[in-house]
Amino acid sequence: MQEPTLLLLTALADAPRHGYAIAREVDLISGGRVKMRTGTLYGALERLLGQGLIEVHEEQIVDSRLRRTYGLTATGRESLAAEVARIVATAREATRRLGGCGETATA
Repeated sequence: MQEPTLLLLTALADAPRHGYAIAREVDLISGGRVKMRTGTLYGALERLLGQGLIEVHEEQIVDSRLRRTYGLTATGRESLAAEVARIVATAREATRRLGGCGETATA
């Protein structure tokens, strides 16, 4: 899974959000490293919709414009959980190979 997909799914893991809120969450989660531009964000959301990882949770008209709120599907939640498990396992192995750097002394 590419990092932008991971960040988008993570941004939706705890609550449905609209586009601007998703972009803010991605910025927060990435520590400011990833800034999603509007075109990139909505292109990625359409791709994730097509893959069945997210769904339109709600549609509203706000200031004469359509605002969609997106949420994770069950498949999206499963995909995110699998990716998290993969990352944790990789980080654990990297830590082991580094001789335990960064682990607490209680281990």
